[in-house]
Amino acid sequence: MEDRVREFSQEAHDLYLNQSVPYLAEPPDPLEFYRNWIGPNKPCIIRNACSHWPALSRWTPEYLREKVGSKVISVAVTPNGYADAVNGDRFVMPEERQMSFSSVLDIMEGKVSRRGVFYVQKQCSNLLQELPELTDDLEPHIPWMSTALGKFPDAVNFWLGETNAITSMHKDHYENLYCVISGEKNFILLPPTDRPFIPYGVYQPAVYRQRDDGEFEVVDQSDSEKVPWIPLDPLDPDLEKYPQYRRAQPVRCSVKAGEMLYLPSLWFHHVQQSHGCIAVNFWYDMEYDIKYNYFQLLESLCEVIRST
Repeated sequence: MEDRVREFSQEAHDLYLNQSVPYLAEPPDPLEFYRNWIGPNKPCIIRNACSHWPALSRWTPEYLREKVGSKVISVAVTPNGYADAVNGDRFVMPEERQMSFSSVLDIMEGKVSRRGVFYVQKQCSNLLQELPELTDDLEPHIPWMSTALGKFPDAVNFWLGETNAITSMHKDHYENLYCVISGEKNFILLPPTDRPFIPYGVYQPAVYRQRDDGEFEVVDQSDSEKVPWIPLDPLDPDLEKYPQYRRAQPVRCSVKAGEMLYLPSLWFHHVQQSHGCIAVNFWYDMEYDIKYNYFQLLESLCEVIRST
């Protein structure tokens, strides 16, 4: 079974997966997009799909201070920039801090110095929940994507972070359209069919907490269930500890202002960014889609192999 699963991964790369992320020159026809990208579960970068949004020219620090500077938002704070990541034998989540938007901008612009790394990354449709004043500067959904899937997005998220704020490798069950407003996002992507080569562990959940002396400590969440997560860092993979990762075939891409990444559900991704990068993403929940169930079967096979 293990050999067949590995062969399946290589066949996917040989038969239909691209060696780099392709670009589309303009927003696609909904049916063609479903046929060529959603159905085959292949990522692409779409140009000129959000470049007409007023946000691209309006969302300067000055505009944001005037529009939402006094708003209190949720900010993830960590000592090292890694939120929701494995640290030793723990899965450590960030300290969630309530701050005014202007305070976050002060940190991004270097007007104040704070210990830790700050990232606006709350993934609960925080654009709509915390910053509704900004929604007139962009579309409420992506029309051709909503038509292709027959539904509206389940969440619209706002992202703003320092260059040291890094998203560890993981996967989501959402169809994701990731739109960069300013700056640049850098992705490492691996398809679901590379799952046999990606290590998982199960970890005690914990959170960072900054003490009065400024140092961070790790506080266990003893009442929470253990969390399955990927311990490997694709920027510096420990191939002696995780030799199977040699077989993985990651793809790198950069998404610049005005560009939109289609990140299919269940693709593994690791994300870095330029300092002060602003992005908005649209999540379409497809947990019960046939494609999702298909790749969940592969996940189950990998778990069986790992445990035998």
